[in-house]
Amino acid sequence: MIERQPVAQGLRARPLPLDTFRENVVVLARDNTMLRPERLAGAKRLEVRAGQVSLIATPIIADPAMQLAADEIGLPQPAFRRLCVMAGERVDIAPARPPRSLDATRAKIRGETLTREAMADVVADLVNHRCSDMEVGAFLIACASFMTADETLALTEAMVAAGARLDWGERIVVDKHCIGGVPGNRTSLIIAPIVAAHGLLIPKTSSRAITSPAGTADTMEVLAKVDLDEDGMRAVVERCGGCVVWGGRVNLSPADDVLISVERPLGVDTPEQMVASILSKKVAAGSSHLVIDLPMGASAKIRDATAALRLRKLFEFVAARMGLSIEIVTTDGSSPIGYGVGPVLEAEDVLAVLEQRPDAPRDLEAKAVRLAGRLLEIDPLVPGGQGETRARELLASGEARRKLDHIIEAQGPSPIKAALGALAREVAAPHDGVVSAIDCLQIARVARLAGAPTDAGAGIRLMKKVGDRVRAGEPIYRIHGDEPSEFGFAVETAEEASGFQVRAS
Repeated sequence: MIERQPVAQGLRARPLPLDTFRENVVVLARDNTMLRPERLAGAKRLEVRAGQVSLIATPIIADPAMQLAADEIGLPQPAFRRLCVMAGERVDIAPARPPRSLDATRAKIRGETLTREAMADVVADLVNHRCSDMEVGAFLIACASFMTADETLALTEAMVAAGARLDWGERIVVDKHCIGGVPGNRTSLIIAPIVAAHGLLIPKTSSRAITSPAGTADTMEVLAKVDLDEDGMRAVVERCGGCVVWGGRVNLSPADDVLISVERPLGVDTPEQMVASILSKKVAAGSSHLVIDLPMGASAKIRDATAALRLRKLFEFVAARMGLSIEIVTTDGSSPIGYGVGPVLEAEDVLAVLEQRPDAPRDLEAKAVRLAGRLLEIDPLVPGGQGETRARELLASGEARRKLDHIIEAQGPSPIKAALGALAREVAAPHDGVVSAIDCLQIARVARLAGAPTDAGAGIRLMKKVGDRVRAGEPIYRIHGDEPSEFGFAVETAEEASGFQVRAS
């Protein structure tokens, strides 16, 4: 292979106070003494190398007003961090070869089935930040059109292999995950302390929201630090028997975090990507047994029994080949769970259940107990059918609440502002009647428009549930937010379509 010669050698690295998020960008002076800007006309991307570390980046040309020296290369924060250079250190640049994964993406766009090797190329380029968001998006959309079970397995295996893989030295390591789509469904923060209080190991790694107003990690961050590295996570689990941390910081299936960062703005969440995302994280986290909550409902991610069965079989196919024992529990996803939608509001519901307050949401408690019972029955010492009874004992005695306090203390204090949004507006019932349905998608949309989960205190507090009687003008939910423009969009959207169906009585 002919080695490419740098088109500019020895440019001095200059960190720039710019955040380009996931994208790698470098800035070159228009009067660069080592590289004329016109030489970049045929090279849309550059390879930047510092010693043995390299990355692919998009070049931007700066005019003199930016005061970038002719022998400098400006590195925004992501590129500066990934290159592991010091200010003033010399770096080389050259035209970049297209990522190998582009061939796989083009093949997928044509409708071809990708090999294990092609999937491995895609994942390698993802974790090494060699793909632009446009290229990642093209791969996701192509896979959304057509993806086989074997491709899903290959993607899952490659995602596991690309990151760390934890080993807890235990035969039974349990976890629970919900596929999402139901606002307020924050059962994991109740289940984890119940299971840990019983004595089973539950090192729970959770994701942040993709298309929802809050992920488990977003809600846990209201209570404690979730951005722990592997050593920090291990210390918590060894001390408490469980944790609830953000999986991205532990470098478990790092390709998944790249995919999620593009899935979020695109709103893409296909069954195949979902299975690869969830199972790669759980296998990498060292889980031996996993319970999957699969909500089904007219406005949930899974709309009917046919879709639920297809997803269940895909989960079981991949899990069996990854050596993971899995149980799929189909649950009611016809309406929101609990009263709160958004990190702070959902955390309030979780604490109300764990503290067994009279005003705690009973639907959230019942579902958490049911799923916790399934996990507890993995313990050979718990008789079949007795898992829910044991879960209720741990709730009623306060042991689960004390265990959550123990985990919160071990993980450390939350780094975010965790106060309810100061802006508030109530949405009223249009007429007398009975609440006959609540649209999960619309409630989630309003909560996200209000600022959740970026603003932890934004979201919705439900004041009525399905089956409740309402009078015209009576509040059915309250919108909370912090940022006026976002809050205004949420209010306008709710006034156009509240998401509630009220059947006249």
